[in-house]
Amino acid sequence: MENNLEFPENFLWGGATAANQLEGGFDCDGRGLSIADALPSGKKRFEIVQTPDFEWKIDENKYQYPNHLGIDYYHHYKEDIGLFAEMGFKTYRFSISWSRIYPRGDEQEPNQAGLDFYEKIIDECLKYKIEPVITLSHYEMPLILAKEYGGWKNRQLIEFFARYTKTVIESFGNKVHYFLTFNEINSASQHPIMGQGLIPSNGGNDKKNVFQAWHNQFVASSKAVKIAHDFNPNIKVGCMLLYATSYAYNSDPKNQIANLQNNQDFNYFCGDVQIRGQYPAYTKRLFAKYGFTKADLDITKEDLQELKAYPVDFISISYYMSTAIETTGITNEQVAGNLMGGVKNPFLEVSDWDWQIDPTGLRIALDELYDRYQKPIFVVENGLGAKDKVEANGKIYDDYRINYLKAHIEAIGEAIVDGAKVMGYTPWGCIDLVSASTGEMSKRYGMIYVDLDDNGQGTLSRKKKKSFEWYKQVISTNGRVLTSDNLKY
Repeated sequence: MENNLEFPENFLWGGATAANQLEGGFDCDGRGLSIADALPSGKKRFEIVQTPDFEWKIDENKYQYPNHLGIDYYHHYKEDIGLFAEMGFKTYRFSISWSRIYPRGDEQEPNQAGLDFYEKIIDECLKYKIEPVITLSHYEMPLILAKEYGGWKNRQLIEFFARYTKTVIESFGNKVHYFLTFNEINSASQHPIMGQGLIPSNGGNDKKNVFQAWHNQFVASSKAVKIAHDFNPNIKVGCMLLYATSYAYNSDPKNQIANLQNNQDFNYFCGDVQIRGQYPAYTKRLFAKYGFTKADLDITKEDLQELKAYPVDFISISYYMSTAIETTGITNEQVAGNLMGGVKNPFLEVSDWDWQIDPTGLRIALDELYDRYQKPIFVVENGLGAKDKVEANGKIYDDYRINYLKAHIEAIGEAIVDGAKVMGYTPWGCIDLVSASTGEMSKRYGMIYVDLDDNGQGTLSRKKKKSFEWYKQVISTNGRVLTSDNLKY
């Protein structure tokens, strides 16, 4: 049955992955170590990295490191991209491992074997008329830049990132039209290790360092826009935000103002600078909240001019869940979320991993973002982490995933009706991969099953889930058919 939603004819349907979660080949062809390679697996991985004695040392006698293998996409990419093409992908969002191009991050010359690998991936996509969307930095900065340079709080990383970006753009800018700078840049408010390489031992607990690191990334983002536009004016560069629609728990004005400030501080701050090209009016209040002023940061006049001159061309977001803000003490019930938790919303159900499921929150997010910035929005992550079961007949009936994705696609369609300009939709983990938040394989997002368990055991064989056939139908009808009725699987 067709619905009444109308997606643009050039709407970019596809899927999204990240190098550090699926590639593997962590020591192949000259690649250097990244911060992701030093993250142990398990639900307590963030507790481990927050301890004062964590120093990026890889201890295989004590921990497992699933990112080292990923799903061995490094040797399976042709098979995987072929499956994406079978689903009908118009686009594929993937990331480049910075340390595969510059193993240390501070070299003058790139690793050609790394460039060759991504050239093959891009060409494989183009063979199937799949538009590549490349994330330049997705939670995998070279480990040396965190260990020896102290992460993104060091201004030297601006130069290193610019050199890396220039290499990528000059290598692939005639084939790739869309680039994203820093994945979920605002997530550093909760976990600066992922995007900024900051841990307690190098200043990660000091919010001034987090904001200095953000400033350096803002400048680096502007430089990336300039590099891309100078090379090819048709290239579009976007920022990437972790967006979690936020509600006041009730109508108490204390919760209302707390929710307003949560939106400013988390959902909007990084976007305001990268999209509008300047620090927002509430910056003074935000800095004061953590006990410092703008004068305490290394921000130059030239930096501010560069931010203004080279804002991003579009906005991309991840959206998995919403959160509620309660400050008056009437409830302490908490839920988990995408690198952040919050107060439980009594009107929402939760996933197997206790994330609140809220498709209407995505519609609200798109409406609010477009109203605020008036720039195209790309939903580049959205999905359901769940425990999939392979039945005796070899099938995986993941109707729960279909229902989740269907509801969120409907929300996108409604936002388009509302007037939001939405470019495309790339659900997260179109193929099973290692979870960023827990390092598990059992937390599965994909429409393609990979035979691998949390201990790294399995055949690595790929298998289509029911959602594979459903999403194929969604793409082929440009979102007009979202039901799974009469689906052959």
